[in-house]
Amino acid sequence: MVVPDSKDKMYYPSDDLQKDAHVPGFNSYLALYRKSLETPEAFWKDVADEFFWKTPPVGPMLQYNFDVTKGNIYVKCMEGAKTNICYNVLDRHVRESNLGQKVAYYWEGNSPEQHMTITYSQLLSQVCRCANVLKRLGVKKGDRVSIYLPMIPELVFTMLACARIGAVHSIVVSSRMKNQFHQILNPLCFLTIVHVHPGEKLINLKQIADEALEKCRKNGFMRWICSLLLCCVQTPWDSECDVWWDEAMRDSPDECEPEWLDAEDPLFILYTSGSTGKPKGVLHTVAGYLLYTSLTFKYVFDHHHDDVYWCTADIGWITGHSYITYGPLANGATGVLFEGIPVHPHVGRFWEIIEKYKVTKFYTAPTAIRLLMKYGQEPLYDLSSLRILGTVGEPINPEAWQWYHKVVGQGRCPIVDTFWQTETGGHVLTPLPAATPLKPGSATFPFFGVEPTILNEHGEELEGEAEGYLVFRKPWPGIMRTLYRNHEHFENTYFKKFPGFYVTGDGCRRDKDGYYWITGRIDDMLNVSGHLMSTAEVEAALTEHLAVAEAAVVSRPHKVKGECLYCFVTLKDSREFNHTTVEELKRLVREKIGPVATPDFIQNAPALPKTRSGKIMRRILRKIARNDKDLGDLSTLADPKVVEVLFSHRCEAAA
Repeated sequence: MVVPDSKDKMYYPSDDLQKDAHVPGFNSYLALYRKSLETPEAFWKDVADEFFWKTPPVGPMLQYNFDVTKGNIYVKCMEGAKTNICYNVLDRHVRESNLGQKVAYYWEGNSPEQHMTITYSQLLSQVCRCANVLKRLGVKKGDRVSIYLPMIPELVFTMLACARIGAVHSIVVSSRMKNQFHQILNPLCFLTIVHVHPGEKLINLKQIADEALEKCRKNGFMRWICSLLLCCVQTPWDSECDVWWDEAMRDSPDECEPEWLDAEDPLFILYTSGSTGKPKGVLHTVAGYLLYTSLTFKYVFDHHHDDVYWCTADIGWITGHSYITYGPLANGATGVLFEGIPVHPHVGRFWEIIEKYKVTKFYTAPTAIRLLMKYGQEPLYDLSSLRILGTVGEPINPEAWQWYHKVVGQGRCPIVDTFWQTETGGHVLTPLPAATPLKPGSATFPFFGVEPTILNEHGEELEGEAEGYLVFRKPWPGIMRTLYRNHEHFENTYFKKFPGFYVTGDGCRRDKDGYYWITGRIDDMLNVSGHLMSTAEVEAALTEHLAVAEAAVVSRPHKVKGECLYCFVTLKDSREFNHTTVEELKRLVREKIGPVATPDFIQNAPALPKTRSGKIMRRILRKIARNDKDLGDLSTLADPKVVEVLFSHRCEAAA
């Protein structure tokens, strides 16, 4: 890896940002990166020394086997050490660092009239009270607690309460479809709320939970259930298992001794979004996850004491676990916790909140950015507090990157375009804001301790400029340890194809400067007339058209080419989809990529099928392109009606 020297358009860190940065330049990054690979024991020990350990480790910082031909896959971090992650993200700040009065969260509700400020002392008190409630109800170390709550403070209270007593939390996104519960939940205790308002829509979570949990009981999963409810409305009630939150918390003590856990004890189970199939129960453990989320948060967002940080994700996804809860709190950060959606009650809600709380670091998804671009809304608020912008969830197309940089960041804020997964626990490819020259759309370089490489279909490593399978040679502390109750599937999914490597399932391109570009899920690669290309490459070309808000590309069988391109495009408001638009889009792709990439089919898509986290479900689009009505599991779709609309808009020539 060398200091980039490219003729491409580059965006360099400002002198002002570099002045106080944790990693103030590319050479500083290279030095730390080399240390993390060459002397990982010393590197991770320095990180661990920031935290409290009841007992120290007895072995190496990291032990692992990534080669299925040599035995079971495993990763261990700080084996033999004992700690408690809740103690490290709360008590350590309140009792040792005198940060009790510092704001932990500004909570902003669905309505602008709903808001709350929570200090670290208040957060610790509420977490201890909730932990005592759980203990009184019989929850103990190792028990599973499922949490089905919207983005309200009680969600943070309960997940940290679980961590405090050694219970394993499993959070379900509050809008996940009810018919998926019986597949993924088998808790000892279940916490929910009566109803939630995302935007203007009312969802009765208690009713959904009751129906789903009844299925669990019929299947023999449940020992008993406790629903802690947060608002008194008319609702079905079972006095044998339902408990009111206010009543349970009223007399609960605000001190609770933490349970001291082994470094490799489970912390949480989190089910993947399901964008590529049935959700998988990813299991993360205590010590390694603490080290990695803390370090990535500190360096990727260049966190400083006076920052106000806002990640717009739902805590029910891994982004919310790592970069709303554990990573920020481990650093004593002040964060914004937002219950609502970007366009309620108006399309300037994000910018209004940034202005209100003087947000300095803002982290959101390309889906949200494109949504706000679609409205054509330039922020009419004071965004001068912003210093760093971030994106997460999927590769960002260059047009959205440029809009985000120019309009939201006002041309002065670097964008940390982060690549990672539920399975990785934290950022693995990412810029560092004061160190990395940026190329729009590139995840740039690996984070510390992460060693990526690119393989071809035969498992051969590709050097220099290359495109193929993105894999990692060795673990980092925060990587998942297994899939819940299915270690064989864990090994088959991530390690069997290329023994000795963790296989991400994503395609990747490395350019002449060593920059990494995520090209999408490897099964989304297209082979047209013998030419391999990525869906992301074609989608980026399509979205350069001024009329296009969003695009998704899949393959469709072709008698001559083998595969051809079938494109779905969502137009901006007031734009008309017609023959002229189709021809302009084909010409644009041909000019940007080449004649071989010219789409055979371009379909109008008023909306795209997405998971609740905003990921496009391309396996559904492939079915639509082939006119195949056998769609499989649709339970993770945010809006299943989108599928019917897309079938009705299928290209006549493709029918």
